[in-house]
Amino acid sequence: MKPAGKARPLADDAIARIMLRAVGAWNMPNKQRHRGRHPGDDACFAARCIPVLRAAVNDLSWLHTRGYSEKGALKIVGDRYQLTVRQRMAVQRAACGDDALDRRRRHFVPPERLAAQAVIIDGYNLIITVENALSGGILFHCRDGCLRDIASLHGSYHRVEETLPAIQRIGDATAALRIANAHWLFDAPVSNSGRLCAMLLEEAAQHGWPWTAVCHPNADAALIAADAIVVSSYSAVIDNAPRWTNLVPIILD
Repeated sequence: MKPAGKARPLADDAIARIMLRAVGAWNMPNKQRHRGRHPGDDACFAARCIPVLRAAVNDLSWLHTRGYSEKGALKIVGDRYQLTVRQRMAVQRAACGDDALDRRRRHFVPPERLAAQAVIIDGYNLIITVENALSGGILFHCRDGCLRDIASLHGSYHRVEETLPAIQRIGDATAALRIANAHWLFDAPVSNSGRLCAMLLEEAAQHGWPWTAVCHPNADAALIAADAIVVSSYSAVIDNAPRWTNLVPIILD
């Protein structure tokens, strides 16, 4: 882990940029023990597809700015560019309207300002993104500057080989940033949340990281209501949280 440097500014170009980024092996097998990439992602996100995806993100952001519904706007754009389901997911996560972009910028706290601050971490959002990157998955550089994946969680979390390395990278990053304390929140309805909390706390105790971790019945609402700076890239959270930050670029640097 390199010492924390100046945070990357939020993207301000008119057309959202999609950047494919993977950490580790690019051809990780699609097995249960890895988060990894979907078997069809190499074709969906090949270099020849990037100009189309950029145009789709721009169009979807334009429609959001003008008040079109999420579902309707995505169908219009997806059908126009004949996007696959996975491509539509990526475009949806990369795009945002101008009002949302402005709000996110105004409430964003650069990571270099986190020293001696308390943060509250959107647990699954952060750890799955880092796991996905470490296992060779694709991350997208979105219009608001966040790096996002298109992984999904369906009621149950399963530890993968990248889970412990992901936790260690996150711990190294919070230590390098001199964060005063980090409180992790996980969705209680998701199976194995308690086991993951225990794993985090065990690692924190071994390394001296000032972490706490709990399962919450409504983690998103708790994150939005928190006084601490929220660590998340989930749009529904960062569009409503008083202060938020994004640690993924520093964790993966």
